[in-house]
Amino acid sequence: VQLQASGGGSVQPGGSLRLSCAASGFTLDSYAIAWFRQAPGQEREGVSCTGPGNGGPYYIDSVKGRFAISTDFGSDTVYLQMNSLKPEDTALYYCAAKFGPCPFTERVRYFPGNYDYWGQGTLVTVSS
Repeated sequence: VQLQASGGGSVQPGGSLRLSCAASGFTLDSYAIAWFRQAPGQEREGVSCTGPGNGGPYYIDSVKGRFAISTDFGSDTVYLQMNSLKPEDTALYYCAAKFGPCPFTERVRYFPGNYDYWGQGTLVTVSS
């Protein structure tokens, strides 16, 4: 089981990036995938989650309307389209997987310990 995250880079404020999380060894139709981010000196923060059932996708308030998560089941890849990027979006972004749907409660949904598999981080830098 492996997750491979990619797509990070450096952009100016207002720019866009699309992150990819490619899964291997399992299929996404039974797993929730969440994106987390960690800025220097800060705790890891959940950003978005998509998964089977239960009415997702979900986003934290600070990215609603700017980020969009989507799944290509054919290639078992989850994307995070990030638009209107801000300097405060600068962080190392990780994708993570857990069996079943995204938890309904946000605190549980973005608790890192609930996720079994993690990709390596991909760095997003937003700066002028």
